[in-house]
Amino acid sequence: MRIWLLALVLLVGCAAPRPTDPRAYYDAQLQSKLVPLLEQAIRFPTFQGNTIARDAQQAWLMKTGTELGFATRDAGKFVEIELTGPGGAPVLGLVVHGDVQPVDAKRWSIPPFEGVHRDGDVLGRGAADDKGPMVQALLAMKALERAGPPRTHTIRLLVGSDEESDNLDLKEYLASHRPPDYSLVLDYFFPVVVGEKAWTGLYLDAKPGARSNAELPFRVLSLTAGLSASIVPDSAELTLQWIRGVPQWGSLIERLRARKIPEGTRMEFVQPLSDARRLTIVAHGKSAHSGMNLESGRNALVALARATEGLLPASGENDLLAFARMAGQDLYGAGLGLTENDPLWGRYLVNVGTIKPRPDGALRMEISIRRPPPRTAPQTKAYLQEVVSRFNARTGAKLKMDGYWDDEPLAFDPESKIVKRLLAVYAKTTGAPAEPLVGGGGSYAKRLPNSIAFGMWFPGKPYPGHDVDEKIPIEDLHRGTHVLIAALADIACGPKIEAPFSR
Repeated sequence: MRIWLLALVLLVGCAAPRPTDPRAYYDAQLQSKLVPLLEQAIRFPTFQGNTIARDAQQAWLMKTGTELGFATRDAGKFVEIELTGPGGAPVLGLVVHGDVQPVDAKRWSIPPFEGVHRDGDVLGRGAADDKGPMVQALLAMKALERAGPPRTHTIRLLVGSDEESDNLDLKEYLASHRPPDYSLVLDYFFPVVVGEKAWTGLYLDAKPGARSNAELPFRVLSLTAGLSASIVPDSAELTLQWIRGVPQWGSLIERLRARKIPEGTRMEFVQPLSDARRLTIVAHGKSAHSGMNLESGRNALVALARATEGLLPASGENDLLAFARMAGQDLYGAGLGLTENDPLWGRYLVNVGTIKPRPDGALRMEISIRRPPPRTAPQTKAYLQEVVSRFNARTGAKLKMDGYWDDEPLAFDPESKIVKRLLAVYAKTTGAPAEPLVGGGGSYAKRLPNSIAFGMWFPGKPYPGHDVDEKIPIEDLHRGTHVLIAALADIACGPKIEAPFSR
């Protein structure tokens, strides 16, 4: 009897061998989990300052990782989710962020944090940037665990929570944690990014209000624009107040309507019934990621600046609009005199992003500048100080300059071992040509040693991150997971890559 039972066990075992194709296993067993998990992740509104949502999402990540059979660890502002390899194995990192850019929910056609799928897409803030890649990584790891070749590496998924704002989470993490031996940052384009431009922030402060006795019968009451310097502003609002005699807005509105403004923008004029002395001028545009999809945006702040040229009283608000008009002359820095055009890196990318009040009473305009080599941050700061000084002298403005100057471009050798491996994986998996890219966005790769951006957005389509009604095609989610599984099977199941970023 025992011999018969043993034979039966062996027969059953032979009839149901361990799967050996992790992509086929994903399609059969895991694919159906991707959309529900992503919808759950989107429902955590993890924008800056919402620590309750951040903590809830990190608890969800710990729970989800544990249910998938991974080791999970709370690492402060990061969560570690690990598929452990043999003792002493090298560590391959997968790096994403779970926080998102802010939203103006009134401009969305759906609640931005509802998390839904419709017409073949998953919609919601973070769908593409970066909660989609977060879920793709979890399921790619599971597919490799259940159906991949023997692993020679530990795979460690690192999920940060501060990338879209202060970007201090990784510095805090590295103060007490050793980085992986090498890492793939899943927060960019496929196939592989060998150059990331520097992120420079130019901040200009103005004292609001008229600089002298008003020469016009109205004054500026308020001026606001945009959500973040990393988003092309889709709205800018200027409110005026009539201060002499009976309000007569018709002539001003007629002149504003006659102005030529950028294609894809429009003006709206709002006069409250309860206060005829007020007029709000609203410029509408289209939001977009200012580093990865600037050309698809339509800048409402620049439109407002062009429409109001010469029509406003001398004031701090008018000074900011005049500078916005100059800086927004084009998307590539010509208005600021930044005309370099490198054959590999391309041109500067300039987004006149926000105007918001500050606690000290000043109005601050933030302009993001994605900077290629060779000009350094100190050189850029000195140059822009001259630009602002000349502007003040020419216009009588008193703009004060501040900024963010701590970033530099990141560059990799396109012929390095890891770049060539990743290009080969992408080409083989997709059947598409694979050439390395240079981009205007910035990723964790700048701050995590031995890391490089690898996907998860496919080239040839406008990147939807930071945009209104952010969405990602479900087909691309599955296709990107296939590419990631192939990369994990190639790297994490082979010998350690020695000096991966050299030839």
